[in-house]
Amino acid sequence: MNGPDGPRFDAFDGGFKGDGPQVMGLALPTGTDPASIRARVEAMELLLERSFRIPGINVPIGLDALIGLVPVLGDIITTAMGAYMVWEARNLGLSKWHLTRMGANVAFDTVIGLLPVVGDAADFVFRSNTRNLRIIKKHLDKHHPETRVIEG
Repeated sequence: MNGPDGPRFDAFDGGFKGDGPQVMGLALPTGTDPASIRARVEAMELLLERSFRIPGINVPIGLDALIGLVPVLGDIITTAMGAYMVWEARNLGLSKWHLTRMGANVAFDTVIGLLPVVGDAADFVFRSNTRNLRIIKKHLDKHHPETRVIEG
């Protein structure tokens, strides 16, 4: 049953009542508008570059560095995920110059990642997805200022 302020929480009987099952998790927008695309590419960059912290030294790492430890297959997977950001940038209408720069970032990360030990170390230094997100945000801030999120 709903209370006067919304759904009622009953800890002894399975949680919230009145609104059906409650799903917890991250819900990303699926639209093609610039704000939805911004949310998706920011989430992808966070996942690939900054989703974990190394204990003790407090350095952020992401799936790009972790999956990259798997020879060849890891680099293919992270390249595909990086290419997704370039595809979203194309959908936003970025210029061919910016798309080429973004593609070059992903290609450089892939080529360096194929080197056995050097590539794994390079994933901590060269963050192609962060660079690509910066290019996308610059475009969005200039051409779609309504998508800006004010950090507080």
